[in-house]
Amino acid sequence: MDLEEQYDKIFRYCCFKLYDKQLAQDITQETFLRFYRQDVRLESGKELAYLYTIARNLCTDVFRKKTVYSLDAIAEEAVQDTSEELINGLTLRAAIAKLPQEEQELLFLRYVNEISVTSICKMTGMSRFAVYRRLSKTVKRLKEELKKEGFFE
Repeated sequence: MDLEEQYDKIFRYCCFKLYDKQLAQDITQETFLRFYRQDVRLESGKELAYLYTIARNLCTDVFRKKTVYSLDAIAEEAVQDTSEELINGLTLRAAIAKLPQEEQELLFLRYVNEISVTSICKMTGMSRFAVYRRLSKTVKRLKEELKKEGFFE
């Protein structure tokens, strides 16, 4: 397992969960500290699932402590730069935000962090069939939402 590559992926995952880069960086560091502190011998292939489990639990703890969940930083970016790419990105984020949190997480793990279906199964406890089925339905639902926004014809 390439830890530098995983560090970046865990950081992106934390950013996705928390919408705060500084906090995500702190949580990423804490994730790896806890990973290295554990004197547990994991089977090959289970290290990645263990890393994501630590990160997910830490993000959940932080999210529960936050009283206000805000996307003000994203809104400020939109005011400062109205380029087509940013507008498309915000539209995509809005469409994804309409999906249930579990489906958002599956999309992120599979298509942003490029985690294998096998690893996702280990992380979530779902079967391969369930992961494939849920991803397929989620992508279909996302495409339908984007069609409403005029992305597809």
